[in-house]
Amino acid sequence: MMKAAGVAEVTDADFAGEVLAEAERPVLVEFTADWCGPCRQLAPVLSELAREEAARLKIVQLDVDRSPQAAITYRVLSAPTMIVFRNGEPVLQLVGARAKRKLLADLADVL
Repeated sequence: MMKAAGVAEVTDADFAGEVLAEAERPVLVEFTADWCGPCRQLAPVLSELAREEAARLKIVQLDVDRSPQAAITYRVLSAPTMIVFRNGEPVLQLVGARAKRKLLADLADVL
């Protein structure tokens, strides 16, 4: 998987603890895969956001091939899909890679 620097990887095993139990700030989960070209395009954008917005947003990646259960639970059909969770509930879903400015605009309501 193209790991975004500064972005933690979560699995089905620790999804509840790392994502659903986070109460301090919203969590953006990128559902990704090794074979996903747009996911590779998105990696540097997520790395920058993880650095710049660490106080307001936690960003993690989940590989849908290695951890399919969360993807099934949240009906993720394509990669990359980003779901923002707040207090354990999904509040925003975005599909596809996007530029940093567009992603920040999309996230404005949840930050």
